[in-house]
Amino acid sequence: MELGLAGRRVLVTGAGKGIGRGTVQALHAAGARVVAVSRTQADLDSLVRECPGIEPVCVDLGDWEATERALGSVGPVDLLVNNAAVALLQPFLEVTKDAFDRSFEVNLRAVIQVSQIVARGLIARGAPGAIVNISSQCSQRAVTNHSVYCSTKGALDMLTKVMALELGPHKIRVNAVNPTVVMTHMGQATWSDPCKAKTMLDRIPLGKFAEVEHVVDAILFLLSDRSGMTTGSTLPVEGGFWAN
Repeated sequence: MELGLAGRRVLVTGAGKGIGRGTVQALHAAGARVVAVSRTQADLDSLVRECPGIEPVCVDLGDWEATERALGSVGPVDLLVNNAAVALLQPFLEVTKDAFDRSFEVNLRAVIQVSQIVARGLIARGAPGAIVNISSQCSQRAVTNHSVYCSTKGALDMLTKVMALELGPHKIRVNAVNPTVVMTHMGQATWSDPCKAKTMLDRIPLGKFAEVEHVVDAILFLLSDRSGMTTGSTLPVEGGFWAN
């Protein structure tokens, strides 16, 4: 399926590792012009070597003022992938203010800020666009020790719908992708214990975790005009977890 992404300028947050890095690589291969945002300069340096021509931006999206300085004059962007997130796992009775604040700053507030920057630019140009927010299966199902993370992703799903409602008249589509555990380096480290993994796999009808390309394929579809009548959706990439 031809997705028509060649020549489009795409901003990807959390681009240094995992899903974000895989998304940048796929977009670069498709001929898109990519602005790759990460808080880790070393990750950006290696990504530039892999994908010559991408535009690296190093900033901590949890810092509102630094983000405004880094992206406020980023220039015309056609498509946006809000992938940056943190997962600070604590039992509910041990949740700290710092973990709460950091989680909502990165997982939700930064999505609002970066999306405002991109959407305002699209509206000023009178150009159509698409935004994809990377949510989680945890947005709609409770997982032990994930109280703050689940809360940020539940809020992100509703933010996606409100953004779709308000930006739709400007021909900007907004959707979310909701993956299960993804076999990134972090996913492998977190879920390498067979006993812990079994508790999750037993709830997934397909009996396996996702690979990065499963999520990337969904992202690219939602960025492309092939999904031109899809907005305000939450697309599960979770092997049937929600059906169980």
